[in-house]
Amino acid sequence: MKVLVAYASKYGATEGIAQRIGEGLRRRGHEVDVTRCEDVTELSRFDAYVIGSATYEFNWRKDARKLVERNVDALAAHPVWLFSSGPVGTEKVDNEGKDVLKGAEPKQFHEYEELVHPRGMQVFRGAYDHDKLRGADRIIAWMPAIRDIMPQGDFRDWDAIDAWSSSIAYELQTVTSTQRASSG
Repeated sequence: MKVLVAYASKYGATEGIAQRIGEGLRRRGHEVDVTRCEDVTELSRFDAYVIGSATYEFNWRKDARKLVERNVDALAAHPVWLFSSGPVGTEKVDNEGKDVLKGAEPKQFHEYEELVHPRGMQVFRGAYDHDKLRGADRIIAWMPAIRDIMPQGDFRDWDAIDAWSSSIAYELQTVTSTQRASSG
């Protein structure tokens, strides 16, 4: 199958996740294009879609939102998966005992579940380096109170990303096998 892995990334952590997902799908025999959401011009040449974005203040980046919202019909007619990256640190639960990854789901997951019926939605941990902040984000680096509480480092869980990519590849193989059986 031909799969589009599209991403919206501000500092590169989400791009790295998208590239890793693309590599995993390629290793399992799929033809994959990995590209930024803003560079996607048409979807019709793909059989399936994996779309992800960094999340800021519980929202996907604008380019990812635009990609989904402008292509609802095309996405809803094909297998689609959504992912997000954002939380940093290693804690599994927050101060209230709630799952950190579940609590970091972007608002769009619920909305897009109704619109495009994704086969899976996943939140992955991100990466944070206050020395790489730019633009308006630099204010965080100047505020010691915020800077001190933000865990710094690369917290992406490559094993979890690989497992998710494998599950997508397996499901795509199942879809392909079912299509062959029904046409033959």
